[in-house]
Amino acid sequence: MVTDRPIQLDGYELEHSRLNATGAGRALRYQDSPANRQRIEQHIRTAADLYQLEEALIRAVIRQESNFRLNAVSSKGAQGLMQLMPGTARMYRVSDPFDARQNIHAGTRHLRYLLQRYRNDLDLALAAYNAGETAVARYRGIPPYPETQAYVQAVKEWYREYR
Repeated sequence: MVTDRPIQLDGYELEHSRLNATGAGRALRYQDSPANRQRIEQHIRTAADLYQLEEALIRAVIRQESNFRLNAVSSKGAQGLMQLMPGTARMYRVSDPFDARQNIHAGTRHLRYLLQRYRNDLDLALAAYNAGETAVARYRGIPPYPETQAYVQAVKEWYREYR
């Protein structure tokens, strides 16, 4: 992140500051530290309790989506720990998709919604989280996309590991 204003964000540290004739700016870099991981874990616990999902499932989705990188951005525009697409972030009123609390709460709430929509069918909920509800409806099941099929299996493997 580069900015010309003083800024303080959880999990970021000043990488360098440049004040010269060609430009002024401060570059911030996300640091994966024990303190940051503890904050993420606290947000996972809170969201799991609030939305009645297992912490292990939330962790598994985060692990597969971003590998716990708060600043992750996909080539398709998904952002943050749970890789929220801009439309999903707007739907859950996320003002900053890189804020761990907002991202985890919105992603968990969306996952809860998908599980309810697909009558607790984890495979369909995960497929919809990855490929979208339209794709699941179009194929009346897990879409035949290799990425989505691999995603569902990978999240379930992480889920088993985190349980």
